[in-house]
Amino acid sequence: MKGIIENRDPFLNKIAHQLGRTPTKNIEQPIWQYQPQDRVLKDATQDELVAVLQEQCLNINTNVVITNTANLADALQTVVDSFGGRSVITWKDDRFQKYGLSQLMNEQWPQANIDLYVWNSAQPEENIIQAEKANIGMTISEMTLAESGTAVLFSDKDKGRSVSFLPEKSIFLIPKSTIVPRMTQAARWIREKMHSGEKVASCVNFITGPSNSADIEMILVVGVHGPIKATYIVIEDQ
Repeated sequence: MKGIIENRDPFLNKIAHQLGRTPTKNIEQPIWQYQPQDRVLKDATQDELVAVLQEQCLNINTNVVITNTANLADALQTVVDSFGGRSVITWKDDRFQKYGLSQLMNEQWPQANIDLYVWNSAQPEENIIQAEKANIGMTISEMTLAESGTAVLFSDKDKGRSVSFLPEKSIFLIPKSTIVPRMTQAARWIREKMHSGEKVASCVNFITGPSNSADIEMILVVGVHGPIKATYIVIEDQ
């Protein structure tokens, strides 16, 4: 339902008058003389960004595995085994097939008694139940911030937020091409999508390794609420 805003202009005009300003509808974004955010890792290559990501992941208790599409299934299986197997929940995402994971996920895992649940938008309650039960949640990063070691996830009807929050462990597939220096590039990318009229996810999650907190005397505690372990799998040829 489209709402109606009553008396907005008189209200804003009164505030502007009290501040000694003239109301304007044409607001231009300022161009700052110094923009240090653009200089961080400005000329870094993708390989250098991967190295920065690896170093940062040491600080956030996150393991990094580097592989390519041809060896991705084997690398993923190794990580799943290290996490204890049992059960995996994933998004409904065509990229798993594109990365050559269909046989592993749909044939080999059932044979190895690893339960796979794929997010189903028609069963919202069951999705949450399965996410709570799953040992491992697996997602794909849309953009990855090297400086902070952050995976950026876009939620939609086939990509539930619970997949990366509720399971005990998390696996993030990270196409190497998605790695950028820092939050600056992610914010600009999302803003450009909005300005071009593209549909942007209603929820954008910035996830930096396993859940943690340092609220008490700046002492890092890992596994506070969400996943207690996380692994990033960087896919070099994607």
